[in-house]
Amino acid sequence: MKVFINPGHAPNGNPDPGAINEFFRIRECDMALSIGELVKRYLIKAGCGVKLLQSNNLYGEAAGENIIQSANDWGADVFVSIHCNAFDKTIRGAETLVYDLKGEGYGLGRCIHAQLIEEMQDIDGTFPDRGIKTRSLLAVLRSTIMPAVLVETAFIDNDIDALLLMNHQQEIAAAIARGITDYASNT
Repeated sequence: MKVFINPGHAPNGNPDPGAINEFFRIRECDMALSIGELVKRYLIKAGCGVKLLQSNNLYGEAAGENIIQSANDWGADVFVSIHCNAFDKTIRGAETLVYDLKGEGYGLGRCIHAQLIEEMQDIDGTFPDRGIKTRSLLAVLRSTIMPAVLVETAFIDNDIDALLLMNHQQEIAAAIARGITDYASNT
């Protein structure tokens, strides 16, 4: 299986670091890249081909390598974008975004989300499951030609979730990788 991993937002945060936790001074772009690199290592050990690309250019609208074109041209079997959510500092949990609730992307999303929630709730029994949600307008879900998901690992602006992101990247990455290999074994 060929897996394309897209850690969210711009490399080194320029021009777009994504969401930020001001208290801990952590940025979404850095957390997503760190988790993505770990997912890549786990998948390579599992025998997958993996390409990882962090770029602010999702659909040809900015400078840098085009994420969607790169994934489509590489012939990836699945596309996984890794992010950290943010809202108002009080919301917590993980959610997985898919194009719709009937395609292969939904099957991939279910596998990843189940593993991520199980892992996070083992670490913190109060960690919320925010579910699988449709986002048909997101370019990475709409325009990739393979099953695609966007994983919102936790809320970086919530200090409890931020600590989980800082201290449990190995577990988060392992859960995402397990979800991908679960999907591969079921297809």
